[in-house]
Amino acid sequence: MNKEHAHAFAQEWISAWNSHNLEKILSHYDDDFEMSSPAITKLTGEPSGVLRGKKAVGEYWSGALKKFPDLKFKLLHTLIGANSVVLIYEGVLGLSTEVFHFGPDGKVIKAFAHYT
Repeated sequence: MNKEHAHAFAQEWISAWNSHNLEKILSHYDDDFEMSSPAITKLTGEPSGVLRGKKAVGEYWSGALKKFPDLKFKLLHTLIGANSVVLIYEGVLGLSTEVFHFGPDGKVIKAFAHYT
């Protein structure tokens, strides 16, 4: 992961969420990606807090976009790892951190959300 790719991903990801365009949001992810978030348990009742695949996560995010029609994210920091990026941002759930792991095709294969 290089600095230019990480920062481009961060800007595109924030822009996609702020546009509320689900297709644009999902374009960053592999078809079989895995999403882990404590909000998954609260919004879906899934006790593990984990959803797998674009279809399941897309349904979850669609519900979140409806529940929070004024959703806007403000990017604070981008951290770069080995085949991973961490975004620190402000959102509807307060200060948030999301860890993204990328596959060989540059799509996110796993993401882990953390909230205050």
